[in-house]
Amino acid sequence: MSVRLGTDEDTGVAVVTLDRPERLNAIDLETVRELKAVWQRLRFDDDVRAVVLTGAGQRAFSTGIDRDTVVPQPGSPFMQDDPLLTVGPKANDLWKPVVAAVEGMACGGAFYLLGECEFIVAGADAVFFDPHTTYGMVSAYESVLLAQRMPYGEAARMMLMGTAERISAHRAHQVGLVSELTGTGAALSAAVARATVIAGYPPAGVQGTVRALWSAKEAARTAGFAQAPHLISLGNLPNEDQTRLFATRSATRPHIR
Repeated sequence: MSVRLGTDEDTGVAVVTLDRPERLNAIDLETVRELKAVWQRLRFDDDVRAVVLTGAGQRAFSTGIDRDTVVPQPGSPFMQDDPLLTVGPKANDLWKPVVAAVEGMACGGAFYLLGECEFIVAGADAVFFDPHTTYGMVSAYESVLLAQRMPYGEAARMMLMGTAERISAHRAHQVGLVSELTGTGAALSAAVARATVIAGYPPAGVQGTVRALWSAKEAARTAGFAQAPHLISLGNLPNEDQTRLFATRSATRPHIR
């Protein structure tokens, strides 16, 4: 199993853990299936009133899609399959609050998940970046989600600087991407503590509030997502060119700000 689910009956908090630390918790097609199944299970578990999402190990929350994953695509230019569009709680109609606990790297496709969490708690060693442009790809869905969670200029800089620069947990906290900064290794316990408080409130009011908050930005997100497939088709380099760029990536250490 690449996703672990643990629940605390006393507090009403569930912890969902991406459990592929040897792959930096990168998401393959099996992880996609397991995440969807977990969100669906939590929809029907009334004993769970709040959720924490985290990654196993200290090196990464998630580095997005596993580069060894082959995603079959329809032959038609009008149809595009992106498995990450279905990995988040909101995409699976789960309106229980989800708090993210981030340690280490969170990049690329990880933002599909973080973009559907209510807020993010990060350890001091967390870093955030998006590698798409470095490897000749359009950052479309990720950009839409991040532009709704931080100032436009900060989101634009993250997406456009690619692998050359990473946002530290401290800077992410300054610009509002992260709501709480903890010591290294303490993000999960802090996120569980916040989720426990929320789980102690009447669930209908909490879930209605989550739905109201999401609706405040849903229209802009829908409009942005509608443009994404066309921008990706127009702007992405062919797969072989992306692979070449990835294989010859610079060994220079990224700037962390």
